[in-house]
Amino acid sequence: MAGVSHSFLDAIQPLVDAVGAKVVEPGELVAGDVELVWDGSVVGGVRLPDVPRDIDWYLAAVEREVGGPLADLSRVDKQRAVKLLNDRGAFQLRKSVEQVAEVLGVSRFTVYNYLNRPEGAG
Repeated sequence: MAGVSHSFLDAIQPLVDAVGAKVVEPGELVAGDVELVWDGSVVGGVRLPDVPRDIDWYLAAVEREVGGPLADLSRVDKQRAVKLLNDRGAFQLRKSVEQVAEVLGVSRFTVYNYLNRPEGAG
């Protein structure tokens, strides 16, 4: 019943993948891991990711949230995606504006315009 092959761990794997975490065996648990207990026994754990280090992590999270490729979004949805990225701190990463612009299929200037839009402006 223990181990990564446990059905409970299989069931949570999509969630673990979505947050960029990793399922670990009970014997691999270290401080900071989240123990997963099933029927009173530790069946494994979840090792959470470090603080995001690259823009791809942020982009993948926003793509999951909006339900599709960012390049395919309408202008309004691209503005929303830029707001989500900004709210989550993505633009504190070096060269992130350029990378986001490329993924969205817009210019850096457009991304800066989206960032400087007042809340609720249409």
